[in-house]
Amino acid sequence: MEGRPHREAKEAACLCSAAPVPGSVRGLMASPTSTNPAHAHFESFLQAQLCQDVLSSFQGLCGALGIEPGGGLPQYHKIKAQLNYWSAKSLWAKLDKRAGQPDYQQGRACARTKCLVVGAGPCGLRAAVELALLGARVVLVEKRTKFSRHNVLHLWPFTIHDLRALGAKKFYGRFCTGTLDHISIRQLQLLLLKVALLLGVEIHWGVTFIGLQPPPKKGCGWRAQLQPSPPAQLANYEFDVLISAAGGKFVPEGFTVREMRGKLAIGITANFVNGRTVEETQVPEISGVARIYNQSFFQSLLKATGIDLENIVYYKDDTHYFVMTAKKQCLLRLGVLRQDWPDTDRLLGSANVVPEALQHFVRAAADFATNGKLGKLEFAKDAHGRPDISAFDFTSMMRAESSARVQEKHGARVLLGLVGDCLVEPFWPLGTGVARGFLAAFDAAWMVKRWAEGAGPLEVLAERESLYQLLSQTSPDNMHRNVAQYGLDPATRYPNLNLRAVTPNQVRDLYDVLAKEPVRRKSDKIDGGKPATGSTGTQEELLRWCQEQTAGYPGVHVTDLSSSWADGLALCALVHRLRPGLLEPSELQGLEALEATAWALRMAEHELGITPVLSAKAVVTGSDPLGLIAYLSHFHSAFKSMPHNPGSVTQSSLGTSSAVLFLGKLHRTLQRTRAQENGEDTGGKKPRLEVDAKTPSTEEPPVPEAGVPLTPPPQHQEAGAGDLCALCGEHLYILERLCADGRFFHRSCFRCHTCEATLWPGGYEQHPGDGHFYCLQHLPQTGHKEDGSDQGPENQDLPTPDENSMPSGPSASVTPQEGTGPVPSTSRPTRQRIRLSSPERQQLSSLNLTPDPELEPPPKPPRTCLAVARQALEGSFVGWGVPVQSPQVPVAMEEEEEQSPSSSEEETEEEETVTLDSDTEQALKILAKNSGTMSKYPTWRRTLLRRAREEEMKRFCKAQAVQRRLNEIETALRELEAEGVKLELALRSQSTSPEQQKTLWLEQLLQLVEKKNSLVAEEAELMITVQELKLEDQQWQLDQELRGYMNREEFLKTPADRQAEDQVLRKLLDVVNQRDALIRFQEECRLSELASEPGAQG
Repeated sequence: MEGRPHREAKEAACLCSAAPVPGSVRGLMASPTSTNPAHAHFESFLQAQLCQDVLSSFQGLCGALGIEPGGGLPQYHKIKAQLNYWSAKSLWAKLDKRAGQPDYQQGRACARTKCLVVGAGPCGLRAAVELALLGARVVLVEKRTKFSRHNVLHLWPFTIHDLRALGAKKFYGRFCTGTLDHISIRQLQLLLLKVALLLGVEIHWGVTFIGLQPPPKKGCGWRAQLQPSPPAQLANYEFDVLISAAGGKFVPEGFTVREMRGKLAIGITANFVNGRTVEETQVPEISGVARIYNQSFFQSLLKATGIDLENIVYYKDDTHYFVMTAKKQCLLRLGVLRQDWPDTDRLLGSANVVPEALQHFVRAAADFATNGKLGKLEFAKDAHGRPDISAFDFTSMMRAESSARVQEKHGARVLLGLVGDCLVEPFWPLGTGVARGFLAAFDAAWMVKRWAEGAGPLEVLAERESLYQLLSQTSPDNMHRNVAQYGLDPATRYPNLNLRAVTPNQVRDLYDVLAKEPVRRKSDKIDGGKPATGSTGTQEELLRWCQEQTAGYPGVHVTDLSSSWADGLALCALVHRLRPGLLEPSELQGLEALEATAWALRMAEHELGITPVLSAKAVVTGSDPLGLIAYLSHFHSAFKSMPHNPGSVTQSSLGTSSAVLFLGKLHRTLQRTRAQENGEDTGGKKPRLEVDAKTPSTEEPPVPEAGVPLTPPPQHQEAGAGDLCALCGEHLYILERLCADGRFFHRSCFRCHTCEATLWPGGYEQHPGDGHFYCLQHLPQTGHKEDGSDQGPENQDLPTPDENSMPSGPSASVTPQEGTGPVPSTSRPTRQRIRLSSPERQQLSSLNLTPDPELEPPPKPPRTCLAVARQALEGSFVGWGVPVQSPQVPVAMEEEEEQSPSSSEEETEEEETVTLDSDTEQALKILAKNSGTMSKYPTWRRTLLRRAREEEMKRFCKAQAVQRRLNEIETALRELEAEGVKLELALRSQSTSPEQQKTLWLEQLLQLVEKKNSLVAEEAELMITVQELKLEDQQWQLDQELRGYMNREEFLKTPADRQAEDQVLRKLLDVVNQRDALIRFQEECRLSELASEPGAQG
């Protein structure tokens, strides 16, 4: 143990890019009292950039002052009393201001409480600081002996303010200068370590926490089992509170952890040496770009390098930090992974990863993302002297089911709390780890305060669990805006706080008296026993409901769930009951059974959102009775609460997902558009099948074809369409069936042929050449089409929501004429060249669309904060003699300030050198000069850029949250499919099981069908969000491109420039119309939900 710090210092010296400030410089900073050795030790402590240097300088400081370290708040007051020169006073002022908050009661709130904190990560250290401010005695144990993690963490605004209030800029001069909103883990640990040491936290290094040691008899307290053998003082330390911040790998015994699984997700982190050259400082950061909304960037990356990514982030800190999500097939193809293994640990194990190939992979991706401006990329070194690069799996994330427990033995109680990764493992693309970790640390400290006040154990636990329920929902947008008021009290941070959301009676299982039987772990599996209340119901209930809905229709007599539906009339009657006006019942007379059934299946999918699970032929022949029951149960679960009177169904009572309807219309519209652009039928199939029963209201009313009969699907769809997968030809069970373009597939088969990504409506196409399905990013290009599939939303026509795709809304409906089928052919109007005047172009560029005087749609979401800020600046220039101009370059990012980490007066924000667009730069200078406020110019600049970064980060985080939930849904659907296959095999087998058992199996199968339909509806809603993100990104890019053309003088524009400007205008108009359709759709859904809430009518 004696030699370990020396070895640690030698190793750590290779890891950190910043060295301690030389003694001569420190002496100058400490002037005029530089002769005092305590001042020199204090300056060394402030500037130390290695863990061992921090500890040794603090030991020297305490020795020079004659103070024993680790003495709690009294130690802090002693240090402050003896170090009263100018450099120290600014730090004491900040710490005193924090410690003076009422919740800490001048350090007496927890004066008699003893705490043990496990783990010196950012969250553990932050919790230790709060406990020390409360006056508790705090002992922290950490198994490592150094800080070596270069990875960079995104900081929310409140975390930046919180760390500044603790004196972060005294310890790390470059902390969040200008627009920076991140920090490396190592630097964050160092500055929190310094604060904890000053506040008297006792820290032990190289000590591993093994578990709790209960009191052996009455009168003794709880201790910790530690390795290796700790000093006697630590081994005999008895504590009242244990806060575990030891990471996701270690959770104290007694806590139940739930796993949240998604699809395979492989993350890669890399740190390159930051030489801090002028060229490096001018490279813009990437707050986050995701393939889900910016496919063109990743398509270009794929073409240039062969690298296929889902997202990428680049931060500039002590190192150049890159993190990205790579696709497994790409890693295998490029030789990064030697072999494909189903087990993730084996797949990403060191034996299966080729280090040289991984390094080449990351270098190429980083070089492309930064346009090669970082020069030669040299890897930083990790704790073992190897290149700091790693591939990790974040397919599953762990979440503790409770945040605290109380254990009692021989009358001694100990309060256990979790913070950091062992409470909730963060999803890294969201950048929530440190922010929510700090919130959990505050909540845990508040719990300890309530514990010290004498509140009952169950009351303390109930309050803590009430706060824990809020944690995963927190974001910068739904917390209190005034971050300066944040404190230990949860009410200062969380709006609409309810500390009694969880009652004491609900947390009794979290209070363990060790003489009792231990609490069993909860199972996450779906209960296979008695059906839950509110489930789909029995066959008798389903049959009775079908009889009620089809009563009164001529020729329709439903007596069972099989043969009564063979002629197709019953199914047509059911669809007509739910959507009157599609077809008169008299028109069904004389139709063949296959024609009527095919029409009903198609209308149910296009107008009701009921996806078929069996073919028309299977219904007519009765070859799939289970499939028919499952199909009818979807109608029942969606519409069982509707009135029985014909024609009384309103859109607000529509039980199916409006998003499913909207996405279906979107996909069919896109297919028509692409087919017309290519001059061919969609996928080589009959175009009539892909045309919706009602054309989008953005188009002119179609001219129906007279005398077109009801047309069944083509025969190739009917040959076992519901039983065999159209791609692999294998058998399809009911819950496995995915219907797309009138055919059935396994979900596992219906993937992009290139990247194997799941295909969603509106995001795929079947290649007419090879017949394979592709996502739009990997769709092979035809000879006459230039990057048509990669252009994103500008070539996508969103259907305007009408009465059939929204719960409600003023939209004219198209009634089928007599003698015509419900599927008329469409005719698109010929597009004409748009000629707009300069004011009209400016209005379109600013997106100030004039609403319909008779219909005032809800306001559109604002453009990017950067665009809004620039528009506000341009408006403020009027009257100052500054022409209204818009910058041509999309975003100007910050150039990191090159300054020494001095401890000068940090109250004045450091100015950073930022590369701005020339027009904006000149306008800002003129404004500042004329107004006599040149000193305020950097503030304008920082505000502009910070808002731009925040907007970019918001979009990225939203996209990653959607992507993660889509992956979780896909995993849940796979699990449901596996259970459904077992039940279906049992039902179809010729077993001698009793009828009661078979009835139970059928009810369980229908429950699974209902769960699947619910997940599919949620999936469709998420895809609507994806479309919104794509359009936002596309609108922003087109807006910037248009402004570039508008900035040019008319006499300087060539005919090609004017033509290009017209094309951009047309694209921008299309995108604006599509966003408008989405916004109206979302607003109608929201109003419908409000109208359907209990008490809404009152």
